[in-house]
Amino acid sequence: MVLNRNVTLLAVALVAVGLAGFWAYTRIAPQSDDAFAQCRASAVAGGSATIGGPFTLVDENGATVTDQDVLGSTPALLYFGYTYCPDVCPLDAARNAEAVALLDERGYDVLPVFISIDPERDTPEVLKEFTDYLHPRMLGLTGTPEQTDAASKAFRTYYRKQEGDPEYYLMDHSTFSYLTLPERGFVEFFRRDLPAEQMADRMACFLDAM
Repeated sequence: MVLNRNVTLLAVALVAVGLAGFWAYTRIAPQSDDAFAQCRASAVAGGSATIGGPFTLVDENGATVTDQDVLGSTPALLYFGYTYCPDVCPLDAARNAEAVALLDERGYDVLPVFISIDPERDTPEVLKEFTDYLHPRMLGLTGTPEQTDAASKAFRTYYRKQEGDPEYYLMDHSTFSYLTLPERGFVEFFRRDLPAEQMADRMACFLDAM
């Protein structure tokens, strides 16, 4: 009986020491310096700093703009697609526009941006008609093939022109949307299966943590 009692007391003591150690560790352990840790639902190989970078493109009004002109002063939601896309791009762009509209209602200001991967057909005029239909603030960007390629590589997106009809060709491309913040750059990407409401909630988390 004495032996059992001693074993029990020892076990209790060990548990108490363990709990005290855990409490001390959580109090003094260095905390993450990621201000957006509680908002993230994805991870980027190499870290978020590997996505994004300088670009020069032409906006839907025909003006030459840089990444700083577009992304330097306001949160933005970027999507790389093309207006002649028969299904995916219009649906994704419409979802992004809906998410931004939901944020508008909550008092958040996010710029929806549509960057063309098809500069041969997506002139500024074509882009303007496309974006104005989806959201009054959506900004369409195009450029030379070299400019488009540089912007795509900066955000690590993929696109490829399919072989076939030289006028009615399709484009293979990635379908992520990218949230950028002023002075922070890229902070998160969103998959195309995420509903607009959930997307707005996740973006609001980042905006609140700025």
